[in-house]
Amino acid sequence: MKKILLLGSGELGKEFTIAMQRLGQHVVACDAYAGAPAMQVADECEVFSMLDGDALQKVVEKHQPDIIVPEIEAIRTERLFDFEKKGIQVVPSARAVNYTMNRKAIRDLAAKELGVKTANYRYAKNLDELKEATAVIGFPCVIKPLMSSSGHGQSVVKKAEDLEQAWKEASEGARGDIKEVIVEQFIHFDYEITLLTVTQKNAPTLFCAPIGHVQISGDYRESFQPMLMKPEHLKAAQDMAAKVTGALTGAGIWGVEFFISEKDGVYFSELSPRPHDTGMVTLSGCQNFSEFELHARAVLGLPIPAIKQLRCGASAVILSDIIKQSQPEYTGIEDALKEDDTDLRIFGKPVARLHRRMGVMLASAPLGSDLVPLRDKCKRLAAMVKVC
Repeated sequence: MKKILLLGSGELGKEFTIAMQRLGQHVVACDAYAGAPAMQVADECEVFSMLDGDALQKVVEKHQPDIIVPEIEAIRTERLFDFEKKGIQVVPSARAVNYTMNRKAIRDLAAKELGVKTANYRYAKNLDELKEATAVIGFPCVIKPLMSSSGHGQSVVKKAEDLEQAWKEASEGARGDIKEVIVEQFIHFDYEITLLTVTQKNAPTLFCAPIGHVQISGDYRESFQPMLMKPEHLKAAQDMAAKVTGALTGAGIWGVEFFISEKDGVYFSELSPRPHDTGMVTLSGCQNFSEFELHARAVLGLPIPAIKQLRCGASAVILSDIIKQSQPEYTGIEDALKEDDTDLRIFGKPVARLHRRMGVMLASAPLGSDLVPLRDKCKRLAAMVKVC
């Protein structure tokens, strides 16, 4: 049995904890607040700010974990190199976590060092630099904090008059203590995908079927699998994903995002060194392993004989429409589960806030089914569940 220190205990961490415990492992769930979703199913828990390097050091010394699994961006990631040198496995690796928790590092690695195709981009540390960057990139453009998640602080800017507001949103939406933004060329894409990529300790890199997704202001709203795409575009995405994950090193699952333009091809967008929110569609039973089971096996070095697409799957998030409520309750669950081939996950977050993801609806259909009615069904059922 291994002791796993999980840094970040949201809904993705919860499903990963369950997958680890099914394999007989011991999980210590950590987050900045008590009662986080993964803490509700973990063996032990710790509450502290992971941006506090000394606090992180004390927790590591207290629990003496075999494996550290970062699940959020707001971590004093430079400390992970020290833990790794002491023989603790960092997932996927300390190098990978340090690069991918910061959009600047991962974008420069992909575009400048590896030659992967990306949107044109610049960086800015203040409003004046932002104006200079947009003068080069042009409008419309996308502005994001270097460190954030779930679309926080991200905006599409169409004219110079909106830059001050975009800078304000990016500064307020940033995680950690890095106050810098990336300004990206707006790609006129036909669709976007997440390519779940599994790197292994002593076995080849594997890919799940591509996941189509819809994001609003950078935040996941629905996902569906398999996304049909041209073979040459899928091959290009797989090659890029393998190149970037190989350079970052380590074992685990990666959520690699791409923009697909039928005219211009495949653009690398972002990468997360952990299960991806759009990958919650794999909880619908559309694969032989969910993304969380794949992550657990890869982290532990257990065999993954093959990833098989069994059914078509869809997911749609359940959002809170109340401003704030502690210990929220839910209505409509019974009605939402009346139809065949559906499932539901309520995350168990102790506080509901406006537009916060509180759960996800899942639906599946036989392989080869039309994804449009499946997606519509999933969104319709998700809308039945109300947070109150």
